[in-house]
Amino acid sequence: MATYHSGEIAVQERAGLARQAGFSLGGIGESVPPVARDFLAEQPMIVLGAADRDGRLWATQLTGEAGFLRVPDPRTVLVDALPLPLDPLADVLTGPSAVRVGMIAVEPATRRRMRINGRARREGDGLRVDLDQVIANCPKYLQKRDHHRAGPAEGGAAEPTVTAGTALGPAQQRAVRAADTFFVATASDRGDADASHRGGNPGFVQVLSPTLLRWPDYAGNAMFLTLGNLQLNASAGLLFPDWATGTTLHLSGTARTVWDAEQIAGVPGAQRLVEFSVEAVREITAASPLRWTSPGYSRFNPPVG
Repeated sequence: MATYHSGEIAVQERAGLARQAGFSLGGIGESVPPVARDFLAEQPMIVLGAADRDGRLWATQLTGEAGFLRVPDPRTVLVDALPLPLDPLADVLTGPSAVRVGMIAVEPATRRRMRINGRARREGDGLRVDLDQVIANCPKYLQKRDHHRAGPAEGGAAEPTVTAGTALGPAQQRAVRAADTFFVATASDRGDADASHRGGNPGFVQVLSPTLLRWPDYAGNAMFLTLGNLQLNASAGLLFPDWATGTTLHLSGTARTVWDAEQIAGVPGAQRLVEFSVEAVREITAASPLRWTSPGYSRFNPPVG
């Protein structure tokens, strides 16, 4: 039976949406229905969140040809891909031990998405994920894009390179300010991981300093799975994909929810704010072979002040 943990319940109650969240429980299951199985089989990308060997949370992406995500039975997902050696989660996802992961598959062309949480273990050249949660999500704030695989002229054969640090450089700050999409990985106090999507018009993520970001929490499905985890465990990881070049910007740090009414009122559409303190940065060029078109912005995106 689907249930909420104490952090999720606390945020739902503080937001005054506990009753609405109760209805949302119908969107949380333990197995993949046939329509979701077919959806996964069509996807070329999945985002995954987990903790590294030092306990830092990161978000990353795995890619493949359509069919690289398979559902051999309703409680299992097979991923025919492993992270790049330069990836912040490469060590744990290619090791012998099971890892608690949160995953989200998005299809920007149709604005569909679904979340899958469970325990991943390497199996050959991929991952076997035993499922704990399968979560349906609404399409709000997801920008419409189509994709193709990069050819040689687009850097499709380029060797990945990595830049690491503890703060955002000037170009990375510009990339974050221009972003209309990012993904966030969180975990409960028990370590159960989750990965979610955040979207808005460019500028919805504010760079307050090289080590501090802030974004609005818009009206959603009232589950508060991300904010509920942050209520119990401040660790978080962010992934900013460069849709045009295949570069990925990975951030790890801590996050907190801001409930101050005066600060919230200054951000159009915000129900709450989230502040993220950057502790580790890893930027990987040529991380993805996928190239995506310019976005068609969601009609639900609030204006950016």
